[in-house]
Amino acid sequence: MAQKPIDVRPMQVHTLRWWFNRRTEIDMSPPYQRRGKLWSQTDQGYLIDSIINGFDMPKLYMADFTLGDSPLNKKKLNYAIIDGKQRLEAIFDFFTGQVTLNEDFVLLDDPSAELGGLGLKDLHAGYPHVAERFEEYELGVMSVITREEERVNDLFIRLNRSKPLTGAEVRNAMKGPVPELIRQVAQHEFFTSNIKFSIQRGDDLNLAAKVLSFEYFEELRSTKKIDLDEFVSRPSKIKEKLELATWNSLDMFERMSDIFLPSDNLLASSGLVPVYYWFIKGRKENEYPYIRQFIQEFERERAANRELIRTDPESTKIIQQLSEYDQYNRSTNDLRSHRERVSILNARFDKFVKPRLAWIRKS
Repeated sequence: MAQKPIDVRPMQVHTLRWWFNRRTEIDMSPPYQRRGKLWSQTDQGYLIDSIINGFDMPKLYMADFTLGDSPLNKKKLNYAIIDGKQRLEAIFDFFTGQVTLNEDFVLLDDPSAELGGLGLKDLHAGYPHVAERFEEYELGVMSVITREEERVNDLFIRLNRSKPLTGAEVRNAMKGPVPELIRQVAQHEFFTSNIKFSIQRGDDLNLAAKVLSFEYFEELRSTKKIDLDEFVSRPSKIKEKLELATWNSLDMFERMSDIFLPSDNLLASSGLVPVYYWFIKGRKENEYPYIRQFIQEFERERAANRELIRTDPESTKIIQQLSEYDQYNRSTNDLRSHRERVSILNARFDKFVKPRLAWIRKS
């Protein structure tokens, strides 16, 4: 009988303590997964509340590599989480003391017990029966057996279809060569050191996808969700062109890492970075030392211009070009918005850098 492309079956039931003792055997960050630590401390505490008070918890799904070798098991671990990462993190964090019960916690079978704010270590000391209830809670896990990555990716998307996945998170789980190349670009030091926007919901992957599409098509492109989804669906036969685009992207981010500061305030908005990227790509290397200073002054001028519009909308000192930039900024993923903002940056930078370069030539 031919093996099914994917087999999903209930795993033998084990306790939370059993899983905690085997936490190093679980790949918590396979390629398709969301970023970790998305839940707040309150959210995590509420899950522990539900477990201790005996409420049912939705099943987790794990790729099970204990039943034989699999080409998907690149880290050589027994399991890889598919669905339930935030729940599993909350459970493990309660074991290690990083999470405590919420202050308003109520033990339903003994409301007089004051357990709010306590951790597992505290429960062992004063309420061992409650600690045991948590540790012996039986976790329902579905075992997923397949040798095809696209089946796992598809299952992840299906399980999360009713959850608020971002476009970047969905694209990260799509099949084909592009998601892996996007992840490769997003691992560059520029993303880990220079940017200041949050990457918890995949904004780094979103940015990497945008610039990779620019490089692939060798021009500015619309970067709306439908456009990025279409780009990520590119077939594997154009992989060589994609790899060249990846190399070009990494080379540009290397240059941008030298231009911008660590955790740079100028990089606090992910929507502006693709514009800066294409603007910088079109400039000469001898102009690089002036780019950050220019952008800093440009942003100060924009802020002052907005304030002038607010306080004196009839003023003749209002700079129309800066107002237009702000207007285009409201449609940050439109092709025209990309083109016009880069054009404005180039026009203003030409005026900014020309006297500085001239002074250097004279000296």
